[in-house]
Amino acid sequence: MTHPPHHEPNPPRDLVGIGIGPFNLSLAALAHPLTALDTVFYDQRPAFHWHRGLLIDGATIQVPFLADLVTLADPASPWTFLNYLKTRERLFPFYFAERFHIQRAEYDAYCRWVSENLPALRFRHQVDAVRWNPERDVFEVDFTQLDTEGEAEALGRTYTRNIALGIGTEPYVPEPLKPLVEAPAVPVVHAADYLDHRDTFLTAGHVTVVGSGQSGAEIFLDLLRHRPAGREKLHWLGRSEAFAPMEYSKLGLEHFTPDYTRYFHALTDTVRDHLVTTQWQLHKGIDADTIAAIHDELYRRTLHGGWPDAVLTPGVRVRTAGRIATTKIELHLEHIQQNTRSRLTTDAVVLATGHRERPLDRILAGLDPYLRRDHRERPRVDEHFRLILDPSVTGTAYIQNAERHTHGVGTPDLGLAAWRSATILNTLTGKNPYPLPTRTAFTTFGLEPRPPHIPQARQAAKALTPLVD
Repeated sequence: MTHPPHHEPNPPRDLVGIGIGPFNLSLAALAHPLTALDTVFYDQRPAFHWHRGLLIDGATIQVPFLADLVTLADPASPWTFLNYLKTRERLFPFYFAERFHIQRAEYDAYCRWVSENLPALRFRHQVDAVRWNPERDVFEVDFTQLDTEGEAEALGRTYTRNIALGIGTEPYVPEPLKPLVEAPAVPVVHAADYLDHRDTFLTAGHVTVVGSGQSGAEIFLDLLRHRPAGREKLHWLGRSEAFAPMEYSKLGLEHFTPDYTRYFHALTDTVRDHLVTTQWQLHKGIDADTIAAIHDELYRRTLHGGWPDAVLTPGVRVRTAGRIATTKIELHLEHIQQNTRSRLTTDAVVLATGHRERPLDRILAGLDPYLRRDHRERPRVDEHFRLILDPSVTGTAYIQNAERHTHGVGTPDLGLAAWRSATILNTLTGKNPYPLPTRTAFTTFGLEPRPPHIPQARQAAKALTPLVD
């Protein structure tokens, strides 16, 4: 049955969100009580889901539960995680559980609860193009409404003064392994699809996990726990020099504060690019509890003598890969420090090789003539998360989780979601509906004294005497 399309009003909207992941969902939740704003958010998926292939039983998110969609900007919001628990009559059990870091599956359930109750969300709406209409001074957003089978049902267009791009990330597969993924008969999947194929990996003769970050560790641990002792037949390989813990010291975490984001944004492009490559352990390491759990499980399997049939090797890259007949996979490996090479034959491979920012070129093709780019052809983004466009464009294009090159390591971090959303809404409305703190870290990044209106900074500023040539 064909349903009529969702009719958009003729007057332009105030904001159209493209993509409904956690970050645009945060923006929608904080925009909801601002009744003067006319907003709508589009996503081509049938419903909200967050990394559903990685919702491994027991796996937790790596930020405290206070890093929900809204709390750090508006703890009185009806869309907090605590209010979600209250509506489910789970507040007291959570209180006694004393969990600061909740399970991924619970975070996903919380976000789905928010998404099912916000009226401004439009799932099964695929955005096809965004253009600037200079005659009307608005953005044109073309979309296709999809039916329950994901097929095109109707075409539509809406007009808006502002857009917010939150199209998220996509699984990254290294070039040497792409041929294996594209061969359907070979059990090689990205970690993002692990749970859909878990039974295959539990029963495969030999399994190799490639990737030494959190996802690789969680998948290796899950396989280790559910394969027979003494016959684990597991390999875990990673490019990093060690199965390293994530930087989780309290001062180290201040790299995920608005203070550091502002500091990073003010640096030169060259310095920012260098910093991004050196800060991998802030976000690509492994949670210390997961490392401990892996070691505990390996140790438990030595209690009756012998060693588990599991090989953990960091500092290794996969040079090439291919199939042997139709049932085996051969990985050609290189140890970076030893400068040695070897071959590994395996029956199945999980690629825990991370995610990359989804390219904006397709969705922004219609705005390309107006975009201002840096020396590496990346979009320039100002401190308020606005794409820098030609001055003739009077509308604003905000961006979420695609600005690591301008805003640093905290870009994909859930803990900054509410602050970034509040920053966007404060800028968009010009009315500061969400007052934000002027200071968020004990660390002073850089030698510039803090603004004098911050009382604590006045005294400290006296101790900083600028050097004059």
